[in-house]
This record gives sequence, structure tokens and C-alpha cells, in this order.
Amino acid sequence: MAKPTILLVDDSVLMRTIIGDIVRADDELSLVGAAENGKVALEMVKSLKPDIVLLDIEMPEMSGLEVMEHLSLMSRAKVIIISSVAQVGSPEATEARALGAVEIIAKPSGTMSLDLAHKKGHDIVAAIRRAAGLPPPVKP
Repeated sequence: MAKPTILLVDDSVLMRTIIGDIVRADDELSLVGAAENGKVALEMVKSLKPDIVLLDIEMPEMSGLEVMEHLSLMSRAKVIIISSVAQVGSPEATEARALGAVEIIAKPSGTMSLDLAHKKGHDIVAAIRRAAGLPPPVKP
């Protein structure tokens, strides 16, 4: 079976690095690209055709919610939101769910969550694996 392909979208280079490292740590997942904003992400979706998109909400050029509006018309990729504004019950989380997000993971310490891998790394991998139909990851 082919590895599920993943596109990562976050305007922060640091967050793209941290989340990218989390994804690459699982040998059954394939990170195929990373975009710094929604406009770039939509172009990358056309060419890369990822199975899963990891998407921030607050970004320049085009928000993650705007990306989701366009994405549903051009791709079957499943969307997992990883954002500081997508706390449980927030308007952004509610809208992301309404637009089809399969999972929502809140960054634990705001926009620059340097502790993301430690606090949410397992949750991110588990969400990706669920979206891809893979068995859950083994707890470290």
C-alpha cells in the first residue's frame, strides 16, 4: 500500500519545521510539500494531489478557512486543522468542521508553539493515521 501523502500549510517557518519533523518521524507517512500561505497551498494541491492537508487557520494571503472553501471544489484531500485559534468550541473550529475538517488540533502555546512536538506530536500523528485509515501509532 502506498504511503498517504501530506501537504503541510503554515505561515511560520518554525512551525513548518516542527510539524514536518513530527510527520517525517512516522515511516508510514510521506510529507510531499510545505506551503507558507493559502494561495501557495492551493497551487501545490493541484500539482501534488495530497491525500491529507495539515492546515493552519491564521495566515497571510488567504486564511485556512478560505483555503478549505476552495479545496473542497478541487480535491478529495482530508483536512486536519492545526491552529492556535481552533480551540474546542471556538467559532473558527466550528467553521472548520462545517467546511469539512476531519480533525482539529489546537496548538498548545499559541501561534509559536515550540512545545508542539512534546505536547501534541502523538495527537497529530494519530489524527493523520486515522484520516488515512492506518492503525494508530504505538505510544512512545
